[in-house]
Amino acid sequence: MFWDTHMHCNFSGDSDAPPESMVEGAIRKKLPGICFTDHLDYDYPKDPGLFLLDLPTYEREIVQLKSRYAAQLPILHGIELGLQPQLAARHRQLLQEYRFDFVIASSHVVHGKDPYFSDYYDGKQEDAAYLEYFTSILENIRAFQDFDVYGHLDYVVRYGPNQNKFYTYEKFQDILDTILRELILLGKGIELNTAGYKHGLGQPNPCGAILKRYRELGGEILTIGADAHKPEHIAYSFDQAGELLKSCGFSYYTVFHARKPEFLKL
Repeated sequence: MFWDTHMHCNFSGDSDAPPESMVEGAIRKKLPGICFTDHLDYDYPKDPGLFLLDLPTYEREIVQLKSRYAAQLPILHGIELGLQPQLAARHRQLLQEYRFDFVIASSHVVHGKDPYFSDYYDGKQEDAAYLEYFTSILENIRAFQDFDVYGHLDYVVRYGPNQNKFYTYEKFQDILDTILRELILLGKGIELNTAGYKHGLGQPNPCGAILKRYRELGGEILTIGADAHKPEHIAYSFDQAGELLKSCGFSYYTVFHARKPEFLKL
């Protein structure tokens, strides 16, 4: 079983799970370790306070959990930053003030709208909506680089009108390859996010073709996370992750400690 290095608890605005319940869930599933990566999304539309993470309390709680469960489960302290170009300076300042083991960069808000909601797609062809999402990732990478991996690169297809029915890596190859090359040049990784299976895609985020292409281009940093918001979703579909990664050319996956990558054999 793998480390699950993308999970949320009630410090995130979209989870009600006490942190202890997530730890106990991971112990029951016999995971080798976990990393909490609760949401921080400044300038979030509709509800600006929804994802404003209480950073001092969050840090204190994770430190206490590390100590309390030290003999049972390694616990790491991470964060998932919702990137938007205008937030770059604010994020840089944040990461000078707080020390995390792991920083996931994600695109949740695209030019003022979250693709989670249907109004993101209003007046757009589905392919155009997806292309706008990928373009926003490039904008974010070029504005801010102090992260470890970019999360769920094709998150947008979870919520599109047809999800991934007509979506392929090849259809968006030019911009996806540009994203992957820029991440590799910066020494950044991507994640295999198994929540795509939970959302009925039949594949993770990003899809296997993107994972394979990242490896073909020389990418090596690859983390694994279920994006769980409740204990029962910890390590969701992890049984499929290992074989998929091997088929894409990976021999190792990555866990970050104090922002330093450790490569673990699949």
